[in-house]
Amino acid sequence: MKHLGSWAAAVLILVIIGGGLWLWWDLDLRWRPHTITKDQAKIAGILNASGWVSPQVAGPRLYMISYGDCAACLRFQADAFPKLRAAGIVPRVIVFARPDKNGLANSTPAERDTVAELWVNRDWGLYERWTAATPPGSWTAPGLAHADGDAARSAVIEAGRSAMKNLRPLLGSNGIRPGFPTLIWWTSAGMMRGCACEDSRSFGNVVKDLGA
Repeated sequence: MKHLGSWAAAVLILVIIGGGLWLWWDLDLRWRPHTITKDQAKIAGILNASGWVSPQVAGPRLYMISYGDCAACLRFQADAFPKLRAAGIVPRVIVFARPDKNGLANSTPAERDTVAELWVNRDWGLYERWTAATPPGSWTAPGLAHADGDAARSAVIEAGRSAMKNLRPLLGSNGIRPGFPTLIWWTSAGMMRGCACEDSRSFGNVVKDLGA
């Protein structure tokens, strides 16, 4: 019986330790960003060559990769962009039109029109008008050239999709799973960092990491 009691106590201790570690992971570790140590030049090259839009040019950069009706992306933009910009951090937003899946479209014609225009002309004001539309799905891309049926603008849409396809395995090898917004930035110490910040519990870590 004494040995049985000792085993039970040992199991209880292990359960408590395991539970504590799981809580630490669930409440803290899982929301921390990752340091990007592999293929940094390739990742930076894809980001820089993409049709990003930004409210300004100079300053430390944070890239946010998004798509048209990404609710978590809009939450991060509303919650974190003002803090980051106040700290001198320059957001660069890359929006792409998700590819069709199983014969079903994952983007609307208005979204594709807007993405193509953003990539071609880098109009931050257009991006703000689009993301301010309420509800998000009500945007009709007024006055924009159509991407569908236009070879050049359709090619721009495909270039965005290819960029995201090429970026995915590079981020995956650094522990960053697919998810949006995908955020990539450089710390004041020059480290490249990133996360798939779908949950708002990760937002504070990004802002803190950037010193904002």
